[in-house]
Amino acid sequence: MKTINFTSLWLCLILLSPNPSAAGENRLKDHPSPYLAMHGEDPVHWQGWDKQVFERARKQNKLVFVSIGYFACHWCHVMQRESYQNPAIAKILNRDFIPVKVDRELQPALDARLIEFVERTRGYAGWPLNVFITPQGYPLLGIVYLPPKDFSELLVSMQQTWVGDMAGMQAMAESAAAMWEKSEPSLGPKLDARQVDSYRTDYIAQALQSADQMQGGFGEQSKFPLVPQLTLLLELYQHNRDKSLGEFLELTLERMSSLGMYDHLRGGFYRYVVDPGWLIPHFEKMLYDNAQLASLYLHASAVFNKNEYKQIAFQTLDFMLRELADSSGGMISSLSAIDNNNVEGGYYLWSDQELKAILTPPELQMLKMHWGMQHVPSLDAGHHAHIASTLAELATETGKSSAQIGKLIENAKTKLLKKQRERVLPRDDKLLASWNGLALQALTLAGGHNQDYLDKAESLRDFIVGKLWDGQSLHRALADGRYLGDATLEDYAYVSAGLLAWAKHTARQADITLVNKLIQQAWKRFYNAQGWSLSEDMIAGISSREATVADGPMPSASATLIRVTLELARMSKDKQLLEQALSALNRGHGILKTDSFWYATHILAMGEALRSGAVRK
Repeated sequence: MKTINFTSLWLCLILLSPNPSAAGENRLKDHPSPYLAMHGEDPVHWQGWDKQVFERARKQNKLVFVSIGYFACHWCHVMQRESYQNPAIAKILNRDFIPVKVDRELQPALDARLIEFVERTRGYAGWPLNVFITPQGYPLLGIVYLPPKDFSELLVSMQQTWVGDMAGMQAMAESAAAMWEKSEPSLGPKLDARQVDSYRTDYIAQALQSADQMQGGFGEQSKFPLVPQLTLLLELYQHNRDKSLGEFLELTLERMSSLGMYDHLRGGFYRYVVDPGWLIPHFEKMLYDNAQLASLYLHASAVFNKNEYKQIAFQTLDFMLRELADSSGGMISSLSAIDNNNVEGGYYLWSDQELKAILTPPELQMLKMHWGMQHVPSLDAGHHAHIASTLAELATETGKSSAQIGKLIENAKTKLLKKQRERVLPRDDKLLASWNGLALQALTLAGGHNQDYLDKAESLRDFIVGKLWDGQSLHRALADGRYLGDATLEDYAYVSAGLLAWAKHTARQADITLVNKLIQQAWKRFYNAQGWSLSEDMIAGISSREATVADGPMPSASATLIRVTLELARMSKDKQLLEQALSALNRGHGILKTDSFWYATHILAMGEALRSGAVRK
C-alpha cells in the first residue's frame, strides 16, 4: 500500500507552549460501553463522538483528537495507563485539543475509514488508533501506540504547528482527502463466467504467493485467521481439488486449531498470534472470530471429510455458548486479553509452581508432553498450551495405553479448569447486531448436525428480531439495557445473512419476508449510484462512497449483502432484487485483477451470481 508522507515536517518543529483554553469534563463516566466507561475516570476531558464536537472545534479553532480502541485490546490498556491517566498529558489534551474517545465496536464505519487513512499515510495501523482531525472534519495525522514521552512531545508539536499555519494544515488535509476520493476503483466491464473464472484464478495465485507453505496462514510475522480469504480458498478447492491448495488449507486449519491460537483448556480461538509459528497468542477472544471460525471448520469438515474439524467447530460453539452467551439470548462481544491484575494473558497462563501444586506428578508430566510445555516460547507469566503430541504419539513414546493417557490429561484439565474459575477475566458485555448475525449463521449451520445448536440458534434469532429490530430499522448494540450507536452496513449485511440461514432452515415464508425487509432497508440506506456508504452518519472529511468494499477481519459488508440478495432473489424468483444485486456486483470490480486477495467475499458473491444464472456463461 502506498504511503502519502506529509507528516515528517510537523514532527520536527520546535516545541513551544500552546495557548490555554476553557476547562471541560470527562463525559464517559458510567457509559454503558465497558470500553468507554473504563476511560470515565481518566483526567482527560473525553467527549463522545458526535457532530457537536466539530461545532465546538470550529468555534475554538482547535484540532479534534480522536482516540479509537476497544475493551479487549492490550495496547489500548497500556496507553491509557501510561498517557491518558497521566495528569501532565491530560492537561495538554484538555487545553489544546478536543479529545474524543470512540469504541471501535460501536463506530465500525468511522474506525474503518480512519484505519484506512492511517494505513495510507503511515503504511501500517492498529489500535489504539489516534487521529488528529481538523475542525472541518478532515484527518490530518494518525498514530498508533506511542510511549508517554513521545506522545507528549507530539501533542505539543501538533498544537504549535496548527496555531502557526491553520490554513496550510487545513488545505493539506483537504488535499489528502481529495486524493483519497480519486483513488476509488473505476467501473469494470460487465461480468461474465469467463471473467469470474479469471478472477478466481488470479485470487488463488495471489493467495498462494502470500501463503506460508511451511507453517500455514499468510505472511511471515503475526498470523491472523483471515477467514474471508480461507473461506473462498475452501470453496475453490471444493471445485478444483488442486493438490497444493488442499495441502495449504489443511496445514493452516491444523496449525490454527492445534497450536497457540486455540485455547486447549477452555475452547475458543484467540484473535491472532504474534509469531509466524502460531505459538504465542494475543489473548483477547472475540465473538466475530469464533463465529466465523466455527463456520469455516464446519465447511472444512465437509470438504475434507475430517471429523476433527467438526469437533473443533463444536468446541468453539460450546465455548461461545458457555462464556459469551447473555441471559437475553444474545452473545456478548469479547473477553479481555488483560486480566484483573493488568497482566496480558494472566487468566490463561500457568507457572511451574501452580502446576506442581494443582496436579499429580504423572498428570503434570503427561500434560507437559501433550501440550508441549517442556520447551515453551517466551511468555513471561508462565506456560501456555499447544498440542505437541497426540494421544497415539504419547502412547508410542511412553508405553502407556491411549486410554490411560486420556484419563490423566482429562483429570489434569478438570483440575486446571476448577482453579481457573477462581481467576477474574473482564468481559465486554455489549450485544452487537452484526456479530450476533455471524453467530446465528454458525449456530444454524451446526444445527444440521445437532439439535441443541438449532435450539440455541432459534433463541439467538428471537433475540435479534425481538430486541435489535423494530420492524423498520436495526439497532447497532444493546448494553446495560440501553441502545448504543447507529446500525451500519455491516449490521444489516451480517444480520441478513444470519436470518437467511435461519429462513433456509425453516422454509417459512414469514422468515423469508423478514430477510427481504432487512435487505431492502440496507439497499435504501447505504447504496446509490456513487457506490456504498459504510454508515448513514459520517462527517464530510471522512465520508466516502466505495464502488467495492474490501474484506477486513470480517467479510466485506457490501459483498455479503450482494450475496444474500442474490440468494434471496433466486429463492423468491424476484427479478428486481436480482437486477439490484447485479448492478452493484458489476461496479468497480476491475480492482480485483490486481488486488483480489482483499476482495474474497466479492468473488464469493460472483459465484452466487453464476449459480443463480444471472451472469451469462
